[in-house]
Amino acid sequence: MSINVLLVDDEAVDLEWLRRRVLASGLNITVVGTASSGFNALKVMEEERVDIILSDIRMPIMTGTEFARRAKAVNPKTKIVFISGHEDFSYAKEAIEINASGYLLKPVEDKDLYEMLGSLCAKMEQEKEQDRSFIEALSLVNKELLLRWFEEGTTDPAEPHLRSLLTSLLQKGSAAAIVEIDDLEWKMRDLPEEEVRNRTRQVTEMIKAFVEEAKLGTLLAVHHTRCVILAALSQESFLHQLEELVGKIAKKSKYTVTVGVGRYAQEETGLHESYQQAQAALSAKWLLGKNRLIRDTTESSPRGTPGASLEHTVDRLLEAIIQYDLVAIDDHLLELFTKDLPAAGKKDVYGLIIRITSKLHADLQQQNENLYELLQWESHQPDILFQFETIHDILSWLRRRFFELSEQLYVKRQRQKRKLIDEIMHYVEENLEKKITLKEVAAHFDFTPNYLGYLFKEEYGLPFSEYVNERKTNRITELLSDPTLKIYEIADRMGYKNIIYFNRQFKQTTGMTPGEYRKKNKI
Repeated sequence: MSINVLLVDDEAVDLEWLRRRVLASGLNITVVGTASSGFNALKVMEEERVDIILSDIRMPIMTGTEFARRAKAVNPKTKIVFISGHEDFSYAKEAIEINASGYLLKPVEDKDLYEMLGSLCAKMEQEKEQDRSFIEALSLVNKELLLRWFEEGTTDPAEPHLRSLLTSLLQKGSAAAIVEIDDLEWKMRDLPEEEVRNRTRQVTEMIKAFVEEAKLGTLLAVHHTRCVILAALSQESFLHQLEELVGKIAKKSKYTVTVGVGRYAQEETGLHESYQQAQAALSAKWLLGKNRLIRDTTESSPRGTPGASLEHTVDRLLEAIIQYDLVAIDDHLLELFTKDLPAAGKKDVYGLIIRITSKLHADLQQQNENLYELLQWESHQPDILFQFETIHDILSWLRRRFFELSEQLYVKRQRQKRKLIDEIMHYVEENLEKKITLKEVAAHFDFTPNYLGYLFKEEYGLPFSEYVNERKTNRITELLSDPTLKIYEIADRMGYKNIIYFNRQFKQTTGMTPGEYRKKNKI
């Protein structure tokens, strides 16, 4: 089976160069995606099975090491190799801390790159080697009876005619896994019923083919969106192959599957409980996410109800949105929907979203901004939220919208600053022949002198006083070019009551007195 590789670099030329060299390695490798940022790379990981990541360690907004930590959270088994220049080798310590699989220095030689990839591929192939066994196929009738036994709420012993089948199944231990096709409700809602059946049949046929090829175990069909697999492999091999199944369906189909799996059992009651555990695990898809393998949810502890910390987190979220800090926005959203999230269903999550958006809206209104107009949604939760199957879908949607909101506010703020600076410069031009002070201009535009002085220097690059002095000097030189005007007349016109001070100021700026300026320019 091909090894999937993801390439990450913020330089487009380096990224394409790396892609071509990886494809030319001669190894059984597929480049499943390239990304110019950590955010884009994480999005690829949501859609593709990624075995190896080659990433530049220095990238804007989200560094390579920060991205690697998040990638490991998505898939701890992913192998990560960093690529950097000698000047970035200080990052090597961080790479070691997050268990990176390798570190290549630029310029990377083909020999080093291919040796690294070859070593990682060999290691992953070795991990895939396993002893497999499978039980004989059961008749359709017995499969149906077995499924009914699993669906019973009690753990009464199985009927005698099923006991022999279960005994054979449990000789080396077994577990139940339930495979469910994701997002059928909204992905197929507009399709005719026949087309829905055809598409789901294609996915179930892929599942069946994989189970048979991998000798995974016994397949029981529940209905058109779900099926049950009873393990015929060791626990480690079974879980690994289920992960392979999830990845293969996502790669080969327009749809994805989520698998809930129970614990391994050696006897009837344990296998019945394993089925119930698999159902519970699958129901946790709402919180844990789809397109993945879910297990052992019965051991997880419930989360608390969001408390006062939510208000503080939302305040920091708003600050990050205003400051155009995308990484902080992502961090605070993750905190809200993982740390402060109630351990309940969609209703509680929608309630949390209403609280977040209502507070953001109220805070933005104080800055004369309207959240709902900026995001172009109604003041109540948008209908699209009800279509999502998992909290991760909602989080992804909110992340995109808040990134969009942050960018809109940033662009709007920059335009407002530019407009204000233009108005200030126009005011200065109109009043050059008067005495102009920062305090006077700040009062005219209804700002404090300190803030206006800071804003002007940040936007124009010069302190306000230096700008005014520069513009006054330019106007004086224009007036000096008129030979009919006396120097003392120009000084008086420009607001200087003392001719000596006027001469000194002009010389300090230009290096010559007004008289010397006229003499030099033959005026």
